[in-house]
Amino acid sequence: MKLVATTISRAGGGIFAALAAGAAFAQETTEESAAAAAEAAAPIVDKGDVAWMMTSSLLVLFMVVPGLALFYGGLVRSKNMLSVLMQCLMITAVVIVVWALYGYSFAFGGGTSPFWGGTAKVFLSGVTLDSTAATFTDGVVLPEYVFICFQMTFACITPALIVGAFVERIKFASVILFVILWVTFVYFPIAHMVWDGAGYIFNLGALDFAGGTVVHINAGVAALVGAILIGKRAGLGSESMAPHSMTLTMVGASILWVGWFGFNAGSNLESNAGATLAMINTFTATAGAVIAWAAIEAVLRGKASMLGAASGVVAGLVAVTPAAGTVGPIGAIVLGIVASAVCYFFVSTVKNRFGYDDSLDVFGIHGIGGIVGALGTGILTAPSLGGTGGDDFSIASQFLIQAQAVVITIVWCGVISLVLYKIVDLIFGLRVSPEMETTGLDLSSHGEAAYHS
Repeated sequence: MKLVATTISRAGGGIFAALAAGAAFAQETTEESAAAAAEAAAPIVDKGDVAWMMTSSLLVLFMVVPGLALFYGGLVRSKNMLSVLMQCLMITAVVIVVWALYGYSFAFGGGTSPFWGGTAKVFLSGVTLDSTAATFTDGVVLPEYVFICFQMTFACITPALIVGAFVERIKFASVILFVILWVTFVYFPIAHMVWDGAGYIFNLGALDFAGGTVVHINAGVAALVGAILIGKRAGLGSESMAPHSMTLTMVGASILWVGWFGFNAGSNLESNAGATLAMINTFTATAGAVIAWAAIEAVLRGKASMLGAASGVVAGLVAVTPAAGTVGPIGAIVLGIVASAVCYFFVSTVKNRFGYDDSLDVFGIHGIGGIVGALGTGILTAPSLGGTGGDDFSIASQFLIQAQAVVITIVWCGVISLVLYKIVDLIFGLRVSPEMETTGLDLSSHGEAAYHS
């Protein structure tokens, strides 16, 4: 009996051991499956996306310094060249600091307000190496730092565009103070309204892929208000105001075109087919606009100018900015051609008719080109016209939404910019003295000269 009992006991022990081992194996398998499922469900950070967004951020910075600085600098008289370079450089530096301190939070802080992002990320609070930002694909994210850098470059170039309207006659301190106030009360709220998921214009359903409203209409309207308030350049109409170096302007325009691929294709936030659509549209729209501007000049004035061709570059780039990710390449050509024609009309006719001195045609090209692009996006996104809109896309409905976005941007920017210019005028005054203007801002404002004879 004892032998039998021992045998049974050993057998039972083996069975229990086998059952225990099986249970352990099952538990281990379940844990591995759960871990695998969790890993599969975790957001993906793709190294290719990160590399592309880092590159795009640098391309947009390259648009401002030296691209925009050279483009604008070549268009002014030689005695003011350095002042334009200095304004573009200092605006970039100041806005980078403001963006890090509170601008990113005001635009993308995660708040629920339709008009601003809140204060949750002031001083980049909560942003770490592990924090992420969403892309347009569910489950695919970016390191938050690279998203911050990319959006920061947009915040830098937008106020830098504005100064082209009143170059050669504004105080340097006034430019810097105005820019700080303007990005705070105009740019950051509009960026939130258009690009943040809680934003008012975003929830209207407006399409603005890379900044037709946020960057170009915004800058163009602020530029027009500033040009009117500050007044015309001394000697306009009686002295030569010809660009001092079309060579530098051509170099600047070319840098802008190259950098704009980061601007547009980077706004896809991922290195995929969507980015390639924005890329080809940045080629085709710009080419169409350059040809159109040159052709218009050849017909109406008898000669196609380098200044006109460079203007066409910018007009095409501006117009395709809101549409880059949703229209087809042929539609982009049409958009570039139309934008060139409308911008040419405003630059050559409307400005002279109303008598405002928008020195480097910021409103005529960025403001008007941005409006044409924003409205054109509502038409050319239609799948029947080669766009990426769905089967239920309605041109009439989308056009009305785009028009609402344009009007909101114009009113918000126009009214607040007017108030901010007035505040700056009370503190520093906006315009330099007649003596400083005659001498040129290079020497009178900065004590240096761009060129030495």
